[in-house]
Amino acid sequence: MLDQHRNWFKGLETAIAKIFAELPLTPNQYTALSIVFGIAMLYFMVIGNFWLTSLFFIISAGMDFVDGGVARLKNLSSSKGAYWDTVADRYVEAIFLFGLTMVELPELYLSANAWIFLLLVGAMMTTYVKAAAKEKGLRDAELKGGLMSRAERFISYGVLLAFLIGGLNQWAVMTIALLAVLSNLTAIQRISMALRSKK
Repeated sequence: MLDQHRNWFKGLETAIAKIFAELPLTPNQYTALSIVFGIAMLYFMVIGNFWLTSLFFIISAGMDFVDGGVARLKNLSSSKGAYWDTVADRYVEAIFLFGLTMVELPELYLSANAWIFLLLVGAMMTTYVKAAAKEKGLRDAELKGGLMSRAERFISYGVLLAFLIGGLNQWAVMTIALLAVLSNLTAIQRISMALRSKK
């Protein structure tokens, strides 16, 4: 849903971009940093330091916010940059979910790792069905919307990390299970939108 309302964050994005545009880094380098900080996030998740996991999660997600803002502010936007940004986003999310498989979590009907796998499938499919709809000519404009787009998932990951910090692992698993269901429902919503296209 939030992917359809990026204009809500335009002012914040511009303000942040003005700060980072002063540094001698290109938008693509900021994108690369999101993966570097994502790997640091993974390390701290594996050793069970969820405070630092959360810090590097925020920094990694923030780099994704920065790269596009800096590109637009400096008139450096490009198709290659947008492509690299999308690829990096998928890697960062996959790194986060992989890290969750290293955390000791209780079962909730299924094993925690089964829910994490289902969440990974849903997260990746929401992006894939969007790209496939355009690639196959079903849609001219980018397919957006649905219950759980990337922005909603990342906000939910922040809540999930708060549960882990508090030692509320049962709540963490419930959050993972809910996200798994909602992300796959979002993929189905987008598939339905694509198939209802007039082309």
